[in-house]
Amino acid sequence: MDETYIKIKGQWMYFYRAADNYGKTLDFMLSVQRDEVAATDFFARTIENNGWPEKVVVDKNGANLAGLQNMNILLLLHGWFWLIDVLQVKHLNNMIEQDHHFIKKLTRPVNSFKSFQSASATLDGIEAAHMISKQQFSTSGQSAFQQFAALAT
Repeated sequence: MDETYIKIKGQWMYFYRAADNYGKTLDFMLSVQRDEVAATDFFARTIENNGWPEKVVVDKNGANLAGLQNMNILLLLHGWFWLIDVLQVKHLNNMIEQDHHFIKKLTRPVNSFKSFQSASATLDGIEAAHMISKQQFSTSGQSAFQQFAALAT
């Protein structure tokens, strides 16, 4: 899991992304803040969509660690006897760091989005297209355009 910066109305916002150890994008979220609440919301959303992970690799950002600790507290409150193993090892996070380059490359010409909603919609489309190019969806004989159109509806 990692986040990158996106400029919206001249202000830096945070684009959270999670990928598995094979490079498959698990989830993404645009947030105004880079704090414990935003990290907790992102982890809760990612876990709801993909299930509980055994371990998560994050950078040295304390907000991400606090968000995962909140998820572990939730596990304990629900009677689970195992916790999410949190690894704060920078070089293990390199795969997702490198995966940010495609977002930066496509958003750099925009320089700054005009609104949070337009940035969110654009980033959703970019992520969906990137997931298709990484062949994360079953193609069923569909072209990339047909897959993208099916996702959009």
